Amino acid sequence: METNFSLVQLADPATAESEEILRACVHCGFCTATCPTYALLGDELDSPRGRIYLIKDMLENDRPASERVVKHVDRCLSCLSCMTTCPSGVNYMHLVDHARAHIEETYKRSLIDRTARNMLAFVMPYPRRFRALVRFAVIAKLISPLLPSRFRAMLALAPSTPMFGRLIDGRNVWPANGARKKRVLLMQGCVQQVLASRINDATIRLLTRLGCEVVITDGSGCCGGLTHHLGKKNLALDAVRANVRSWMREHSAEPVDAIVINASGCGTTVKEYGFMLRNDAELAEAAQTVSALTRDISELLDETGLPEVSRPKKMNVTYHSACSLQHGQKVTIAPKTLLAAAGFSVTEPRESHLCCGSAGTYNMLQPEIASQLRDRKAENIARSAPDLVATGNLGCMMQLQDAVEVPVVHTVELLDWATGGPTPHGLR
Repeated sequence: METNFSLVQLADPATAESEEILRACVHCGFCTATCPTYALLGDELDSPRGRIYLIKDMLENDRPASERVVKHVDRCLSCLSCMTTCPSGVNYMHLVDHARAHIEETYKRSLIDRTARNMLAFVMPYPRRFRALVRFAVIAKLISPLLPSRFRAMLALAPSTPMFGRLIDGRNVWPANGARKKRVLLMQGCVQQVLASRINDATIRLLTRLGCEVVITDGSGCCGGLTHHLGKKNLALDAVRANVRSWMREHSAEPVDAIVINASGCGTTVKEYGFMLRNDAELAEAAQTVSALTRDISELLDETGLPEVSRPKKMNVTYHSACSLQHGQKVTIAPKTLLAAAGFSVTEPRESHLCCGSAGTYNMLQPEIASQLRDRKAENIARSAPDLVATGNLGCMMQLQDAVEVPVVHTVELLDWATGGPTPHGLR
């Protein structure tokens, strides 16, 4: 794609990066075949190629974001299916993230929209705030018909009977069972430790059973992905820097073999830390180290092998591959291989490349499209007649749990169960 940015514009590192991305696009349209919003809406501007044109025009002409641009960029799930499909290697992820930051800086949203987005950024990355909000949401559901549709969508996703686990503060260490073979850091996440701390518990049991010492560091927190995708660049980078400093402090004291993440949306963000802090004079090198050390839990287990399978499970599992894992991290085989090794019969639903509609905060900000994608995914899952659904991302679990007729559990919970752990909560 031909571009016409000025030298002054290209002096900005973000603009220079976006220009390179735009130049790589050859208008082939392969991306339209796998884009969920284009599949639903059939609008060229709701495809990656259409959004690329809108973003190019906005950035190249140094214009504030228009209502038209905001509408179609907001509809993007950042599922990154287009990047898996693209034969030219267009890094659409970096381009749309730049566009979101530009929108946040130059466009004034409606009061309801601003309030919703600011509330999400203020609450969800902070476990104690988020836990308080979930408690309030249980009561607020009683008056949800009186609220704007945006807030009704948020309340609908809140669990009616939340089961809160213990929030872990400060530095915590779980020693390996037997001789220590590896030393790993575990990212406990923000939303996940409030709504499903059992996933972290299962991860710790599995890793210690494998001979890993597991450490949660003092000062680590939200990955920054939530605020990053809302276009709130400074808030996101604050979270990124806090994690890099915390993890590198631990790594410098005694080297670790991996930073393990069991929420694939977070993993995709942390693997981008090197890029996000590429211009940070103090932390650029440390961020690269963090990204290089980061592994999804399924990647690490695939490298080490499972502990001895003590309870092989003869159950039909439909594996839902989270977009952030299959498209963002290119981890596609390991989870299915591990489930099969644990004794499960594994299938994938039709259209497995399409997003379920969760996409971080998307199902709260774009509930109509998210619901259509959820129902489409649920219909495809039902065709595979599973006993349960496994996935590697909490957002997908929350999105699908009320749409399918079987339990939805995290992959790591099933692997823990098969190798000696307790029955997953969803199967009790």
